[in-house]
Amino acid sequence: MIRINLLPFRAARKKENVRRQVSIFFLSFFFVVIVLVYFHISLGSKTSRLKSKKEITKKEVAKFKKINQEIAALKKKLQILKKKTSVIESLEKNRFEPVRLLDTMSLKVIAKRMWFKSFKSVGRTVEIEGLALDNKTVADFMTRLQGSGLFSAVKLKTIKKAKVKESDLKSFQISCTRKDLSK
Repeated sequence: MIRINLLPFRAARKKENVRRQVSIFFLSFFFVVIVLVYFHISLGSKTSRLKSKKEITKKEVAKFKKINQEIAALKKKLQILKKKTSVIESLEKNRFEPVRLLDTMSLKVIAKRMWFKSFKSVGRTVEIEGLALDNKTVADFMTRLQGSGLFSAVKLKTIKKAKVKESDLKSFQISCTRKDLSK
């Protein structure tokens, strides 16, 4: 039988195996290092992009904050203007009301039989004080006021005897509630 010495072949095979494993290890290590460097660079660039985007966003927020403050100031001014215009509109709407009231009063007075001493209009309440020749004159005046359509309620507060320059007169106080004339 022929004997073949396989020891040098086995040793060579072992060396080849070790070389192959070392080269696979270094290639794997080199590949892992390349992958890590790639991820490091890509994550670094992504981080720098996000930081720049964050700075841009902060600048935009600051700009919009200023704009928002300007808008808030304009809204306040607009609200003040709306209040002023509503006051002007209500004044315009009610500017003829005192004229109508005095006109109605002058038309409803019974001439040469009664006189006003005072006339107050606060809100919707009108207070009238005056002198009349008799009770019937006061009653007729109240009836005329009620029939004028300007007042919703006409009430006699007081009526007393009064002496003015040796004449017996009646001093009266009437309270009236005005209707809403703006309609």
